[in-house]
Amino acid sequence: MRNMLSTRRGFLATAALPLVAAPERPRIRKLGTIDLDLVETTPIVWKNRLYRCEWVRAGYWANPEHKDYFRFVERATGRATPAFAHGHQFASAFVEGGTVYVTGVEKGGQPMLRMFASRDLLKWDSWTVFNMPGWGIFNTSICKARDHYVLMFEIDKPKEQAGRPFTARFATSKDLRTWELTPPECVYAKDRYTAPHCLRYLDGWYYDFYLEAHEGYEMRVVRSQDLIHWTPSPLNPVLKASDEDRKIANPKLTAGQRRRIATAENCNNSDIDFCEFKGWLWINYSWGNQRGVEHLAEAVYEGSEASFLKGWFPPRAL
Repeated sequence: MRNMLSTRRGFLATAALPLVAAPERPRIRKLGTIDLDLVETTPIVWKNRLYRCEWVRAGYWANPEHKDYFRFVERATGRATPAFAHGHQFASAFVEGGTVYVTGVEKGGQPMLRMFASRDLLKWDSWTVFNMPGWGIFNTSICKARDHYVLMFEIDKPKEQAGRPFTARFATSKDLRTWELTPPECVYAKDRYTAPHCLRYLDGWYYDFYLEAHEGYEMRVVRSQDLIHWTPSPLNPVLKASDEDRKIANPKLTAGQRRRIATAENCNNSDIDFCEFKGWLWINYSWGNQRGVEHLAEAVYEGSEASFLKGWFPPRAL
């Protein structure tokens, strides 16, 4: 029924407006902790299997080398591939045409970003994406947008590019080898802490899942059509610290590790990344104190990546 407005004897009479249900947030179900002291990880699907790309830190509890490296772990079996990219940090993976691409830096805050590529997860080619003296680079994420690829990378300097650390900048490529930096106005965001973690593209929109310093640290999402003008989701935050993070999702964790999980300070949900596998979205994220005591957790969204992205930006009620 159409809403009607009428006046009588100087008073405005308003027809009753229909009640509109509040939009429902995409439901993320936290499965619990799967490891300790692993943070920046990327779930991918390769040859119809679900893998997790991991940056194994020098101080990781099960790293006898005591040196940084990357590896892939098959979720179903727990088997790890041979280590590669020794001495590199902040791994992020992307799959295209049967090839797995991984970006990383030799050390967080350094100006050189490297790319590693493999068709079998055993032999790896590598090349420099860019080397920009004076820049500090950390996390990265790649997505495909129409006929090209977009790289989001986290920076803390130079100040005129980063503003207040940490900030998302962008580059584009036609072939995943030669990259061109976008104009400096392509950024999110220079006025506060907005550490970027995961970039996706759907139907003309870029989605940036980033870390906001707010009542601790929580994951939020914004979207843009031009990488310049960004709109936050009205349903933020995407993830925030909760007791569900402490659930045990890996039966191989020791009694000592379980005690740490049960008692560790938790003011942070960060480093989200995800991929669609057999109709569900598989999500990895970190929780802890954001000062070095960190845990790797897993979650699921029981739907497609497209419905997950759209769900954070429901149509406005008329």
